[in-house]
Amino acid sequence: AHAGRKAGTRPPWQGRSHLAPEEGGWLSVGPSTIPHDGLPAPRELSKSEIADVVDDFVRAARRAIAAGFQVIEIHSAHGYLLHEFLSPLSNARTDEYGGSFENRTRLVSEVMAAVRQEVGETVPIFVRLSATDYIDGGWTIDDTVRLSAMLKDVGCDLIDCSSGGVAPIRLTEDDVGPGYQVKFAEAVRNGANIATGAVGLINDAEQAEAILGDGKADAILVARAAMRNPHFAMEAAEQLGEVIEWPPQLDRARRVKQRA
Repeated sequence: AHAGRKAGTRPPWQGRSHLAPEEGGWLSVGPSTIPHDGLPAPRELSKSEIADVVDDFVRAARRAIAAGFQVIEIHSAHGYLLHEFLSPLSNARTDEYGGSFENRTRLVSEVMAAVRQEVGETVPIFVRLSATDYIDGGWTIDDTVRLSAMLKDVGCDLIDCSSGGVAPIRLTEDDVGPGYQVKFAEAVRNGANIATGAVGLINDAEQAEAILGDGKADAILVARAAMRNPHFAMEAAEQLGEVIEWPPQLDRARRVKQRA
């Protein structure tokens, strides 16, 4: 991940406000000098610096594999750097990395191809995309379907379908509810013929299993439910009557016993 123009801020639980240099902050970078809401304008990346960004993602993937991770995810969502290049709301460049759809998607495609070359063919690579900016003139679900097919061609295995983050939005209670982003995973799965992951207020095993059973996604990615309950995966397996590996220290707590 690269935070782009959203970098150099306090953590979310401290308000996300800009950190001055004397507080440990720095001048952020982005595709253009368009600032994110309430933050200073970033410095526009040069083409040589864009090439460095690709190399940085490759080195990050190399470190992840060396550390023992078995899956790589490239974060191109939520208003971070790669998403900033995708969206017309944050990318006003006039070179080969701005303007047309092909130009705005160039960087994430280059990152994907380079990371695939680094890790080989056997390591699964996910790309997280914000399927829509929710704003007229911004990135759309149709753009996401089109990009997802392109990423599949350069070695992506799964699109992790989230939304928003490049600009402030106000979603109503009717817009946000359990599984509210599943429709994006379904659209990408059907439109780009690539595996997708569904996210967003998916809080229990039965809900997750229904999404998979209905063919709306190929995987469920859980964040807040697992933050609330570090043993979410083990409890979900028990709810569904499945047996998965537990840490041996916790095995006595099983309710669903290992099959013979």
